[in-house]
Amino acid sequence: MFHRIRHRAKGPSEVERQLAELVAQHEQKLPWIGAPTDPPQSAEAAPVVDDFLPPGLRVPSHDQVEGRMMPWKQPLVIGGEMAACSQCGAYRDWLILSTRGEIWLRCRAGHQQQETRLDTVWFNRNSGPADATHATFEDCLRHLGH
Repeated sequence: MFHRIRHRAKGPSEVERQLAELVAQHEQKLPWIGAPTDPPQSAEAAPVVDDFLPPGLRVPSHDQVEGRMMPWKQPLVIGGEMAACSQCGAYRDWLILSTRGEIWLRCRAGHQQQETRLDTVWFNRNSGPADATHATFEDCLRHLGH
């Protein structure tokens, strides 16, 4: 067994030599395997085409929106505690707002409170894709039924 291993280590086998010869022959025939060829020279420049999405299909970037919000119908449990409105005691049917790196909770009665135990990472992980954009905060509240 050791004799066969030492024998293989001495040099390439006959099959490996034949393969190397075939590769060398094909390198001369196929330009993408051999030396790189010069790119074709065009007499005129390619026309500039706006291939970006039409304005109706574009989504505003994060720096173009003031904030994002999502509905949260069920009770919101944070760190083992159920979040409740500090003014009316409501504990479900929230609007969760993410703006300027802060998270705010808004109850059905319109009371808002900052929730420091949540962050934008939590919001991004739990929110779905935006289904609409609105020019004003009130338009967004109407859209979400508040």
